[in-house]
Amino acid sequence: MINVLEVLATMNPNQKVNYDRVLQKMMQKWQDEKRRPTILLHSCCAPCSTYTLEYLADIADITIYFANSNIHPRAEYERRKIVQEEFITAFNQKTGNQVRFLAAPYEPNVFIQMVKEKELTQEPEGGKRCTACFQMRLDIVAKKAAEEGYDYFGSALTLSPKKNSQLINQIGIDIQEFFDTSYLPSDFKKNNGYKRSVEMCKEYDIYRQCYCGCLFAAQQQGVDLKEIQKEASAFVKRHQTKEKEG
Repeated sequence: MINVLEVLATMNPNQKVNYDRVLQKMMQKWQDEKRRPTILLHSCCAPCSTYTLEYLADIADITIYFANSNIHPRAEYERRKIVQEEFITAFNQKTGNQVRFLAAPYEPNVFIQMVKEKELTQEPEGGKRCTACFQMRLDIVAKKAAEEGYDYFGSALTLSPKKNSQLINQIGIDIQEFFDTSYLPSDFKKNNGYKRSVEMCKEYDIYRQCYCGCLFAAQQQGVDLKEIQKEASAFVKRHQTKEKEG
């Protein structure tokens, strides 16, 4: 399997990297070699996985890995996890693909402790706290990918215009040096990817959250977490009732 570093070595080092173009070159290589790679793809929420799966699922075997201990409160985490899994089921039924779903353990105290130890509680959205959060989650995904024998690990985070794709890709490239798996570069918001994700959210009637999930960012943005807790708990309860009724 081709590694992202092999592609980067052929590009002008003095220019800003277009990671979507890098991914396209890798995808072309897979097709030329008639290979269908396995990818463990981190997703923070169903909306970020929409266009991402549409972009990749026809040429790769993908498992969405819901590894997001940064999400607060727990009921909101459960709601986003349910919505993510339901979207994958609907996407598979509509497209005939066989995308799989896995969820990492929910360990919010690990995230909270990391943020406090690094004194990042007052960092603005998009600052050092986000960098540490990207690092934490991509580490988890890379470790799982290596354990399960996936060819690549990556993240759907690059779909969001609010996330620094250059930073996310550099973190992923650095992390791959420590695991027996390769990083999948991306910039999924390219080619109107974000616009398409909004369209797909409407097509599949997907819940779109109003904050990234982090307690500290939510507080800074003035998010009413009591209302979020109320709405999310009601959603989870309805889902559990529906499952029991079959």
